[in-house]
Amino acid sequence: MAAAPTAAGAAARAGAPAGSYDAIVIGGGHNGLVAAAYLARSGARTLVLEGRHKTGGAATTEAPWPDAPEFRVTRLSYVMSLLPPTIIKDLDLARHGYKIYPMGPYYQAFPEGGSIKLYADDARRNHEEVSKWSKKDADAMPRWDAWLAGLADVLGPLLLTVPPNLGSRKPRDLRETLRLAWRNRGLDVRTVADVTRLMTMSIADLLDDWFESPQVKGALAVNGVIGTWAGPYEPGTAYVMAHHSIGDVGDGHLGNWGFQEGGMGGVSSAIESAAREHGAEVRLNAKVARILVENGQAAGVVLENGDEIRAQVIVSTLHPRTAFLDQIGREHLPPDFLGDIEHWKTRSGVVKINLALAELPDFIADPGSNLQEHHSGSVEMAPTMEYIERAFQDAREGQAAVRPFSDGVIPTAFDKTLSPEGTHIMSLFTQWVPAGWSEEPHTAELEAYADRMIDCYNELAPNFKASILHRDIVGPHEMEQEYGLVGGNIFHGELSLEQLFHMRPAPGYADYRTPLPGLYYGSSATHAGGGVCGIPGWQAARAAIADQKSAKRAGQVRRLTRRA
Repeated sequence: MAAAPTAAGAAARAGAPAGSYDAIVIGGGHNGLVAAAYLARSGARTLVLEGRHKTGGAATTEAPWPDAPEFRVTRLSYVMSLLPPTIIKDLDLARHGYKIYPMGPYYQAFPEGGSIKLYADDARRNHEEVSKWSKKDADAMPRWDAWLAGLADVLGPLLLTVPPNLGSRKPRDLRETLRLAWRNRGLDVRTVADVTRLMTMSIADLLDDWFESPQVKGALAVNGVIGTWAGPYEPGTAYVMAHHSIGDVGDGHLGNWGFQEGGMGGVSSAIESAAREHGAEVRLNAKVARILVENGQAAGVVLENGDEIRAQVIVSTLHPRTAFLDQIGREHLPPDFLGDIEHWKTRSGVVKINLALAELPDFIADPGSNLQEHHSGSVEMAPTMEYIERAFQDAREGQAAVRPFSDGVIPTAFDKTLSPEGTHIMSLFTQWVPAGWSEEPHTAELEAYADRMIDCYNELAPNFKASILHRDIVGPHEMEQEYGLVGGNIFHGELSLEQLFHMRPAPGYADYRTPLPGLYYGSSATHAGGGVCGIPGWQAARAAIADQKSAKRAGQVRRLTRRA
């Protein structure tokens, strides 16, 4: 790969053989586009192959109602938090249309009356809000925030760290393990203990250690179960909370979230624009059937239409089962690795419900359908941990939740590009239905489930059901079949303890490389994956570029040796 970080390097290679590239990226979701942008920026002639009719993957803005194309929704992923400033700056994404509106407060209205708002950046108002339910909890909030900030100082940098291959005796792996240990040499006994507790505890047990009010604990438990096949009493959900609480949207506020103008598809469009500017080519409706393997290494791909395209570097950003079990012959992969991928846990139970509203919800606790602060953040249906747990247990017992949990947002509180004046879009990220529902459409059951979800909100805001103009229900089966999210899991794999850091997606292969030379892996099933962060695609591209540079240097040394 050439070193020039411009489109010129790619243009200079225009004379390469037809059907040949320096690098192929499989999957045009946000991670694939990030990988392509960095590869093209390094001078590689880069091709992105996207199986759908549009890029973006789960970070997509769509118009799901043919009779109302003026309404657009963020169909799956729906908020931003974890995209690193490094990527934003390197790719100059603001110039390409990346624009985030920081969200307002977390909001929950309660069936017994009253409500709570929690702010990412206003300790005084948080104290006032929490005091309505518990003075003790209000006094504990600053300590909780400081504790999270301290954990973020440890976990935040780890998101940008390539996990070492723990246990390997290869010099490079030993060096990386020692480097990680040295970088964290300042950690004290208490901090290490806190991280250990975080990794192993349930969010319920953790919050019980800090707070007494069911209303406050319900509010803080939400981030521990988002997109996860686990209720708040399951071990490991404390880490899921931390994972969703250590990013920011560029405004310096820990754990803050935001809406992309134009919906989440706007994030993907900005990254795609940057990739194209650097010379990357993007091909739609180009589904990969298999990866070519020659002489023990990746050599290109074959599309479903039979086209063969060759490259010395392949980056896959698809689900691990698709990338490895479906697109590579098992004879090309080590048995242990195959076993790890076969046992990769990817359950979900998530149902996304997108609504077009004639007016905003008029909550009994905070009256008025005019735009107010509580409409501008997350509008939850998670009044207590017990409520959330019951929804999970329903699904675990084989039925869709009777009273589902929901993380709701109304992006049109800021973004006026998604719907006509005076109307709104509301996105409900809801849980749970049985994990097995990814195998069949369950259309009628999903409609009934959505009815119950809407009824829950209607109890708190009696105008809600009547305000709905259109609704779009995306269940696990459609997520898998249409978007490639196996099991309907938005993270390409559960964020459980045995699937984190050096175990993601398999021990010995957490460095974005794979058992197949020339093939790199950058999906959300790798470390830092989970959320629209782009880190996996960035790290996979960096690994490929570094290996190509090393190979080039080694080749130069061999040539010099022969001449001598």
